Amino acid sequence: MARNPVARDAVLDAFEELLIDVGERAATLDAVAKRAGVSKGGLLYHFPNKEALIAAVLERMDRLAVEDLTLMAAATEGAAAYFIRSSLWSDSPMDRSFVAVTRLAEVAHEEARRRFAAIQQQWLDLIAADVGPAMAKAVLYMGDGLYFNAMWESGTGGGGRARHGDIEELLAAVERLRD
Repeated sequence: MARNPVARDAVLDAFEELLIDVGERAATLDAVAKRAGVSKGGLLYHFPNKEALIAAVLERMDRLAVEDLTLMAAATEGAAAYFIRSSLWSDSPMDRSFVAVTRLAEVAHEEARRRFAAIQQQWLDLIAADVGPAMAKAVLYMGDGLYFNAMWESGTGGGGRARHGDIEELLAAVERLRD
């Protein structure tokens, strides 16, 4: 019997939500099943344990990161501008995945940390090809600062509008330094 991808995705979505809302310790299998609206047996059908859930969330983040990296590489404005412009919380699947996995990294989940480092290196490589290695790190830190400051100020519910002026100022600074 084939596994229902809709139910599987609902369980993964519920796990991500719990990671974001209450953290890794409170994201128990019982809590995930309840949030997903499935029985614990239904959850276990798709994911036999919490490590399987974590592995699936990490795989989801990797897939979303590849999609983002593809868009970044193709951006007509360049990788640096793309990265800065996309560094605000937009409640996208990538945003939710990123924050959920951040919660795993906070509790020293080594595989989450390793995957973050790999994605960050790929972003850095694309940005460096656009603006050079030294400026690439500055752009990466600018984007990270935008993302996390917007989140701290307004939570995961938004806050991007107030930051659009900041984005334009940062892009202008990158252009000045590029010249």
